[in-house]
Amino acid sequence: MQRTLAIVKPDGVAKGYIGEVVKRIEADGLKIIAMRMELLTQTKAEGFYYVHKERPFFNDLIAFMTESPVVLMCLEGEDAIARWRGLMGATNPENADPGTIRKDMATNIERNVVHGSDAPETAAFEVDYFFKGSEIMG
Repeated sequence: MQRTLAIVKPDGVAKGYIGEVVKRIEADGLKIIAMRMELLTQTKAEGFYYVHKERPFFNDLIAFMTESPVVLMCLEGEDAIARWRGLMGATNPENADPGTIRKDMATNIERNVVHGSDAPETAAFEVDYFFKGSEIMG
């Protein structure tokens, strides 16, 4: 069993897509083993996205991720990282496959509704960043 972090970003929450995202996760057979809504502080968002600190989009990303609440989830299942990334679709919704979350719901590359870990090491860091062991029900 593999774990991964899933985030419904502020644009997805604001547009009322939480239920649809959860529905797609569960329909794929992934198990949500931790979930909560949180308004990220600037410090928390900067710590999470520290790998992008030197990139030109960093400040805009932090402003976006702190503008309103997000929904944080820990998903579990066989090959969970790849499966969740497949459900999300390409980062740029213009390049995403039909039927993926980003193709169906995203506005653009910056406001793309969801986040997912990209590798086992990243997933371990990201899940631990947002959830204490006692909050995970798996």
